[in-house]
Amino acid sequence: MIYMPERILPVVTIIVPCLNEERHIAECLDSILANNYPAGKAEILVVDGMSKDRTREIVQRYKIQNTRYKIQLLDNPKVITPAAMNVGIKNAKGDIIIKMDAHSVYAKDYISKCVEHLEESGADNVGGALQSIPAKNTLMARAIAICLSHMFGAGGSYFRTGAGQPMEVDTVAFGCYRREVFERIGMFDERMEKIEDLDLNLRLRKAGGKIMLFPDIKALYYPSSDNLKDFFVHNVTDGIWTTYPLKFGFVSGSLRHYIPLIFVLTLPVSIWPYMLLSLFFSLKIAIIERDNKLLFAMPLAFGARHIGYGLGSLIGIAKLVV
Repeated sequence: MIYMPERILPVVTIIVPCLNEERHIAECLDSILANNYPAGKAEILVVDGMSKDRTREIVQRYKIQNTRYKIQLLDNPKVITPAAMNVGIKNAKGDIIIKMDAHSVYAKDYISKCVEHLEESGADNVGGALQSIPAKNTLMARAIAICLSHMFGAGGSYFRTGAGQPMEVDTVAFGCYRREVFERIGMFDERMEKIEDLDLNLRLRKAGGKIMLFPDIKALYYPSSDNLKDFFVHNVTDGIWTTYPLKFGFVSGSLRHYIPLIFVLTLPVSIWPYMLLSLFFSLKIAIIERDNKLLFAMPLAFGARHIGYGLGSLIGIAKLVV
């Protein structure tokens, strides 16, 4: 990696939307502050949805004790993530804006890699691959993390499954944007409560923008669900926000978002080949991980992912006509 002289390095604004993140916010901030991007060249805006736990107290402590990057705690009374991003962007001083998730831990060169690739590729938005890691030390939490990083569980989401080389994609998980992107295409659409990244990146591509994934931009991600029930409910919600945004004229350009819906609609026919595929991949995972218990846990995680998402997509369609 070639570092530019510090005097011409752009100022970076890191926006961390959060809500009740006392379990992860300290580890997240520690990883950001440990980055090798020069001190004074980055600011961290933690935009909090009025947390009821110790999140705000923890962030305030970091704000006082940290001297490497300036930290601000901003309020997000609307609670939702797109509103948090808009609050952050309006208060940002940087020429480059990076969205960072509070559930994640970032590599020490994460910021510098983002800036380097944004500058050298000419892209408008760059991101990397997430490695999902269990939120708890349980079998099901482990199965959920594997599901979200596996081709069968994540489909063609390269930011989840990873990529062997840099590639142009339709979206990335935690975008690193040139500030002028928001001047060109507008801010995050606050109607798109759960798909704000996908919506913004679709608008960016329609405006001729370029989105790139670079596999050397690395982060670890803790899934928000660590048990089967919560994981199922989470995927139902994700499914709803695949079809319900049709109300606002949003249509995802990627077939992968609608495959679970097709699967659920054709269950009498699709269930048998699906079960065979699920068992096949579960067996491979159990062998690779050297844990026979995953042979039984993985089909449950895959099923919660696909059936939940498909049912949610049906609910989203129903909401359109109610």
